[in-house]
This record gives sequence, structure tokens and C-alpha cells, in this order.
Amino acid sequence: MTIDKFPINKFYSLETPFYYYDIGLLTQTIKAIQAEIKDKPFYVHYALKANSNTRLLQEISKQGFGADCVSGNEIIKAIESGFDPQSIAFAGVGKTDKEIEIALDNDIFSFNVESIPEMQAIDALAKTKNKKAKIALRINPNVDAHTHRYITTGLNENKFGIEEENLPQVLDMLSTLTSLQLVGLHFHIGSQITELSSFKNLCSKINELQTQFETKGIYLEHINVGGGLGVDYEDPNKYPIANFSEYFKLFANYLELRSEQTLHFELGRSVVAQCGSLISRVTYLKEGIKKNFVIIDAGMTDLIRPALYQAFHYIENLTSDEERCPYDIVGPICESSDTFVKNFMINKTKRGDILAIRSAGAYGEVMASQYNCREFAKSYFSDTI
Repeated sequence: MTIDKFPINKFYSLETPFYYYDIGLLTQTIKAIQAEIKDKPFYVHYALKANSNTRLLQEISKQGFGADCVSGNEIIKAIESGFDPQSIAFAGVGKTDKEIEIALDNDIFSFNVESIPEMQAIDALAKTKNKKAKIALRINPNVDAHTHRYITTGLNENKFGIEEENLPQVLDMLSTLTSLQLVGLHFHIGSQITELSSFKNLCSKINELQTQFETKGIYLEHINVGGGLGVDYEDPNKYPIANFSEYFKLFANYLELRSEQTLHFELGRSVVAQCGSLISRVTYLKEGIKKNFVIIDAGMTDLIRPALYQAFHYIENLTSDEERCPYDIVGPICESSDTFVKNFMINKTKRGDILAIRSAGAYGEVMASQYNCREFAKSYFSDTI
């Protein structure tokens, strides 16, 4: 999505801030994924946690993707948006009884289980419903994703997954839980991963574990490698679509799938991040002693990533073609962390200018809050605006 694709004239009449989604780019992204997995035993589950906007979910579900859910309400939302219940993988370290029952009642594809207590809970609840729950063991592979510490999930220090040294105990327990059926292994090492070598290391660990399972006579229907593929936040105009070719090629080359085994992915950010922008209007220009501030009407309530992860988002002034000047671009929230970027070069800005905060399609709208009693921002789409 480049600057000339924003319908600026229509933006002036809309109340800001709002989320703007380029449906054409979303469609191109989905087609790029489909081209890479065609004729391979690969299956993609879209991770609803990245963005659960109903329109986007409908667009993704009708292309045949499954869903990766981390709550009972996400399961319900996925089904309501057109996803086949039998394509839903249910992850999460703290599934409640209510959420487990929702999944059981809808006969989902698989529970990604993360502990012995969770296995016991699912088994007990499945037994009361006279059902057999299909599970995949989420194993913590102790693989460094080389990403921000808050979105690293595959190290021993993280709360997620079953430690490899605990697998013998898990398998012993599993043999006593008659309402569970082990169908796969699940992994997820982190998010916004740009060093693809991390995935190669994951493949090596999976190959090793598969061999260990087979020596115990355990053969698995599927392997689920989670998601985590990063996007280019620095230059979304040049790289609007993630590097799906190298990503899927790496798994095809290094992961040793068995005959009839399927490989599952849980992609979220790489599907929707670049198709979304947060559109905001400049409220004030404030001249400081050492720097100048651009104060906009969007804040950390609309896009929390910069405050939470110190994440960078490229910002464009859609209404100025003057020389570029350095600004701190900040929001109106009563928190010092409500800062989008510091010392950022952007076209000379004035009150009323419209800015686009790019790559906001993932973990933007879905993480919004009403802190300071702010209203939730509306959503608009390129084909209906």
C-alpha cells in the first residue's frame, strides 16, 4: 500500500482516528501464501489474536484458511465469521473449563496443550460429554527467536509449552487419559521473527523429537510450527508482502515430514499487518526547547505497540510535500509512554494534517482500549469507503 493509494479526499470528512484496511493488499497477501503452499501438505491457520475485525476474518475464511484461536470467544468469533470448526486449533496456557467446553462442543481440529494439568482438565471435561478430544502437545523447544523479549515464547524461561525433559512424564500420564487422542506436536517460538535461521533451528529440534516419539511407537498426524514470521515495519511501501517464499521453502527443505503427515502454520501478523493503517489528524504543533512535538488525535489506546514493545511504525504525512523535518510524534493520552516515534523525519507538518501510521493491521485495533474514556476508533475498508 503506497501513499497514492490512500483516498485522501474521503479521509477529510471522516472523524479521526480510524483504522483503514486495504482489502486489495490483503487479497494479494493471501494469494502469495496460497501460491507457496500449493501442492504441499501445508495448511495455514490464521491467528485471530493479530486482528479479529469481522470483515477481515470473512475475507480470510472464504479463502480456505483455518483459524488459530487463544480464547473461547475467538473460537466463537471464528465460527461466526465462516471458519470451519474442524480447522480451528486452540492454543493458550490458561484455557478455562468454559473455553474447553466451547471447543469440545464444536469438535475443533486440535487443542494445543501446554501442561499435565491442562491435559487432565480436557480429559475430564471430554469424558462428561462422551467425546474424544484431539490434542497436540505444545513443546517448548528452547529455540531463540531473536526478537523482543515480550514476544519470545520458545525459551525455557518462558511460560509457554511443555519442557522437553518433562515429556516422559507427560506420555506416561497421557496413557491413562482415555478421552484424549494425541494427533500432533505444536511449537511456537515467538513473533516478528526476521532471522529465518531461527526457524531452521526449530526444524532441527522437531526432527529430533519426531525420532524420539517414533522409538516409543508414537506416530503423529500433524506437526504445527506456529507462526512468527515478521514484516517490514521500516519500509512498508517497498515490502508490503512478507517473505513467504523463503519462509515456506525453509520448512520444505529442513523439516522431515513423514508420509501422510501434514504441516500446519499459525500466521497472523504477516497476513494482516501491512494492509492496515491508523489514520490520525494533527491536533497541535508544540515547540519545545530541544525538539518539536507533533501531537495527534490517535494514541496508545489505538495502537499500543510503541508503548508496550518500543515498536517502530513508519509514519507518513498524507497532506504535505514540504521538506522533511525532525519531530517527536505523540498522542494525547496522559502517559509519557504515549509516544509513537522520536526524532522522526517527516514532511513539514501543520495543524489539521492527516498522518498514516503504517503496518497497523496487526495488534492495532485488536489491542485497543478505552483508557481515559476514549472512544474506540472506527474501521473503514478500501472497497467500501
